[in-house]
Amino acid sequence: MPKMLWGRAVWTHSKMKNVKCAPSLCVSAFLAMFAITVCAQSPVKPWPIRAVVIVPSEAGKDTGDTPGEYQFWVEREHLDEVLEFPGGPNLPEGQHALRTNEDHTILGLLSGASLANATASTMLLGLDPRFDLSHAYILINGAAGVDPSWGSIGSAAWARYVLSDVAREIDAREIPMEWPYGWMPIWAREPNQRNPSAPRQGDLSDLYPLNEKLANWAYQQTRETNLGDDTELKAFRAEYVGFPNAQRPPFVALGDTFASDVFWHGRIMTQFAEDWVHLWTDGKGVFAMADMEDAGFMTAIERLGRMHRVDPQRVMVLRAASNYSMQPPGHDAVQSLTRSYTNGRMAAETAWRCGSIVLHRILADWPNTYERIPEGAPIGERTEYTAAKPDAVGKIRELWFEYARGRTREFLFVLVVFVVGLLLGIALNRRISRMPRANRSKAAQVEA
Repeated sequence: MPKMLWGRAVWTHSKMKNVKCAPSLCVSAFLAMFAITVCAQSPVKPWPIRAVVIVPSEAGKDTGDTPGEYQFWVEREHLDEVLEFPGGPNLPEGQHALRTNEDHTILGLLSGASLANATASTMLLGLDPRFDLSHAYILINGAAGVDPSWGSIGSAAWARYVLSDVAREIDAREIPMEWPYGWMPIWAREPNQRNPSAPRQGDLSDLYPLNEKLANWAYQQTRETNLGDDTELKAFRAEYVGFPNAQRPPFVALGDTFASDVFWHGRIMTQFAEDWVHLWTDGKGVFAMADMEDAGFMTAIERLGRMHRVDPQRVMVLRAASNYSMQPPGHDAVQSLTRSYTNGRMAAETAWRCGSIVLHRILADWPNTYERIPEGAPIGERTEYTAAKPDAVGKIRELWFEYARGRTREFLFVLVVFVVGLLLGIALNRRISRMPRANRSKAAQVEA
């Protein structure tokens, strides 16, 4: 065969062979592209989180320095893996919002302090596609101010109710004299006024009921826990004469939380918080702890619950006392508010010690606690409550001033007549006193 024809034959054979291979190559390329697309579009299976620990703040870094509210959880629960949380709170360097343990069953969240941070951080976590929180137990804990009528510094409260401070307020210098304080419900005309309709007012809600049976169970697991004590704290407690619970060594009990972005302090505001909790819970709750986040956490959890992202019935709120909410008897409220407190470590220890007991018992029995939420027997213990009483003397003064304001001319006329009569009486008395004794006798006889 001539060389040219042989070359042409080889080229033709090769071309026909390539044509025969083209369909298989196309199929292979299509399958490869399909596999890549499916892998890219298939969501990564979220981690089935069993417990979430939410803490508002930390004094410094998460590990290695003076421990705050978060560090004990990070170090003692081995939350060593740091996870990116781009939409989390703007925290100082070294504070990481999300941490997890080796098997990705426990998740730690540092939310940031205040109602806004608590709400935003919790909502963001609940919507994060990396985590399945549908069966996770959520433990909210941190430091708080304790009502000395309820407990002492270092004590721990398991809450059945979380309260918010959506309210009307009048400055104390302008309130009616018989009012005990200037705060009142958003729909009320005076403090501590009950609403004849349902207590919840849509977005103006102040009441967040928790799973009481779960709270009772958590309390029963920790009620005998030894929380420790120290001599400095004991001396400080002794100042609260007349408050037996404030003088007790740290203990665990059931008590409810009142959340506000206002760091209020003092006897009058503590009375307001007691009245507020009693009012909104129809006498079922008792004010124990003042904080700045719990209502924000619960607002987000309620909404996430409606989306089936979390289970609100698996939420526990545990607060540990780092300071008292009012001054000791005989002391000034401003001085009490601004004095330095060194009780943060004890509150952090209490929060971890009580919270970890409950957390470990839930995780140790996970096949059961996954399906069924633990329940505790009803607890009948309650702190004695006395509502603020109207000031009767202040009411009389207020009525008199109202009368005077409404009848200015009459009031001024009576005042002028009274002053003129008083001055004339004084002048006449002086004139008589200057007269000789005989003349005064005659004057007295003439008057007789």
